[in-house]
Amino acid sequence: MKIIKNILRLIWRTWFGIVAGLPIIIFSPLIYISIVMDWQKMFTCLKYVWGNWVTFAMGFIVKVDKQAVIDPKQSYIIIANHTSMMDIMLLLKLICLPFVFVGKIELAKLPVFGYLYKKSNVTVDRKSPKSRKEVYEQVQYFVKKGNSIAIYPEGRIPDDENIILDPFKNGAFRMAIEHKLPILPLVFYDNKRKFPYNIYKGSPGVLRVKIMPVISTEKLTLDDLNDLRDFTYNRMYDELMQYQLQQQD
Repeated sequence: MKIIKNILRLIWRTWFGIVAGLPIIIFSPLIYISIVMDWQKMFTCLKYVWGNWVTFAMGFIVKVDKQAVIDPKQSYIIIANHTSMMDIMLLLKLICLPFVFVGKIELAKLPVFGYLYKKSNVTVDRKSPKSRKEVYEQVQYFVKKGNSIAIYPEGRIPDDENIILDPFKNGAFRMAIEHKLPILPLVFYDNKRKFPYNIYKGSPGVLRVKIMPVISTEKLTLDDLNDLRDFTYNRMYDELMQYQLQQQD
């Protein structure tokens, strides 16, 4: 029985590669044109459709508890806990605003997707101090164009499956303060369980998300960086812990 389940999960994971990768290949000319011509609305629409398509095709039903009032004219620092490849799809599905990811440069090496990713997002080589410094210049460029910035503040996928939320890095909060951008936190409750990086685990089903109230940084300085980081971390950690306890009851 276990062997059959593993085979079915492998087929399901292969299906993910198809439903996520094929639209990028098919629509790559359109995506490329929207990037080169700087057609932000068109590019945002393409990403939104892609995120919706992948979550639907993988058999996920997304349930959202939206507590934030999102201003379509405002740029944000969008953050979320990072546990799954579905984290990206959910952000694209839920946040219909022009935004770019801050992500590791290794993704830029992937065929087709990597080129488009590098052209439309902020890439960083975490081993290079120069690259980390250049991130802030790239962020400023995108923010001036009206983009929000999406970043996973844990900086990595936790190695231990029992970790609820890894400590946050300073980057997202420094950006928020320096650019006077409000923080929009999202909590993904089920992604780790329903679509983990372990290919022999997971299944279709419900993905619950909470879009938490916006955190203002208007009056903050870099002296407040640690307090802002810890406040945001504790709020998200408490949400995840409360949900985990409810699941155990």
